[in-house]
Amino acid sequence: ILDMLRSLEPDLIVLAGFLWKIPEAITNAFPNKIINIHPALLPKYGGKGMYGMHVHNAVKEAKETETGITIHYVNAHYDEGAIIQQVKTVVNPKDSPEEIASKVHLLEYEFFPKVIDELLSKQ
Repeated sequence: ILDMLRSLEPDLIVLAGFLWKIPEAITNAFPNKIINIHPALLPKYGGKGMYGMHVHNAVKEAKETETGITIHYVNAHYDEGAIIQQVKTVVNPKDSPEEIASKVHLLEYEFFPKVIDELLSKQ
């Protein structure tokens, strides 16, 4: 895969909630060129196994008053790359995990394409 990616000379590699850990050989070959989106305000609710409804259930159980999205560079560790942008939304006490997920999805749909465009326009 690394050789194929190198041959493509990508300006940006976009992962959209990709759950597999990216091998260090790839993250080292493309520093600050691989981005992902996470459905929480990292570093909270990040790491292996923290995705989708697992995150939203944890936010609800912790009685958080806000959550959001984190768009970040990908490095060799789950959800630990440099943060590019975070966007918050309010969590109301009566919100269900499904309602929290819906709020987060709206942020993802609005802001991920904008960040991608901004990063590509800087190159």
